[in-house]
Amino acid sequence: MNMSGISENRPTKELHGQQTTAAIAYTGHRRHGRPVVERFATNDELSPERSLELRNHSPGGFEWGYNGSGPAQLALAILLDYTDDEGVALEHYVAFKDEVVSQLECTGSDGCWQLSTGEIDAILRDETESEVAARV
Repeated sequence: MNMSGISENRPTKELHGQQTTAAIAYTGHRRHGRPVVERFATNDELSPERSLELRNHSPGGFEWGYNGSGPAQLALAILLDYTDDEGVALEHYVAFKDEVVSQLECTGSDGCWQLSTGEIDAILRDETESEVAARV
C-alpha cells in the first residue's frame, strides 16, 4: 500500500501515540486562490475525477481544514489514489476526512501542508483495528 518512489523524508513524528514513517506522499497549497493537491513523488496534480465516479461530494474540487464536501472529496481522492482500492477508500474516507483532512492547514513560510505515508497508514491501521475490535 505504500507509494513507491518517494525519496524525501521528514523527521519521524508521533500521530495517535504511534511513531509514523515520514515519507511525504501529498502536499497541498493554493494557486491563485484555488486549492491544489500534488503527489509529492511526481509533482503531478491530484484530480478529483476518479473519486467523483465513486461519490460526488464536491464537483467543484477539493478543500481542506474543515468538515465539508470539499474535504470529503479530497479524503476519498487521496485514499483512492494511495491504496488504488475503491473498497478501502470508500470504507475509510469519512474517518480520514474527520481525523486528517479537516485538520490540514497551509502554514509556515512555504504556505502548504504535507501529508506523509505514515500518517495515512496510521489512520488506515487505526480504523481497521477499531473495526476488528468492534466485531469481537
